[in-house]
Amino acid sequence: ADVVLTDQFGKTVSLNNDFADKILVVNFFFSTCPTVCPKLTRHVKLLEKAFRKNDTTVHLVSITVDPARDSFPVLRQYADANNVNHDHWTFLTGDRHTIYNYAYNELHVVMGKGGEGIDDFIHTQKLVLLDKERHIRGYYDGLDTAELRRCADGIILLTLEKKRNKKRK
Repeated sequence: ADVVLTDQFGKTVSLNNDFADKILVVNFFFSTCPTVCPKLTRHVKLLEKAFRKNDTTVHLVSITVDPARDSFPVLRQYADANNVNHDHWTFLTGDRHTIYNYAYNELHVVMGKGGEGIDDFIHTQKLVLLDKERHIRGYYDGLDTAELRRCADGIILLTLEKKRNKKRK
């Protein structure tokens, strides 16, 4: 199913409509995380650099699990501090229930149940690779460089598959 959230510019974004025909790499984070998230963001940045030439095919999506604190201006500041290319990497915020429902029920990301307390968040280091039809093609540990390479290989295979399917039409 689609999810509609707000990007780092305050624009409403539909993953299925606004990124139609794109391969997505989705991760979950929060801007004040002192442990996992900074390293995860640095590793996603490596994917951004690796696929810069395939910018019309691959799009990176980071969704906050702390929407109460991570407003769109905070996400913009976080993205800018990490020197991301806003055309190819979108940071999303929105309703907490919508985000958690998407993480659990659509992406089936394995993580502890997030409560309603200020410090209770779903927190995962997984990257989720989605093809252009939004089928899950893989889960990768975003903190492991070998897994990052496997994710990159998966993106390459999907890119080749996409080109092959275009030739058939």
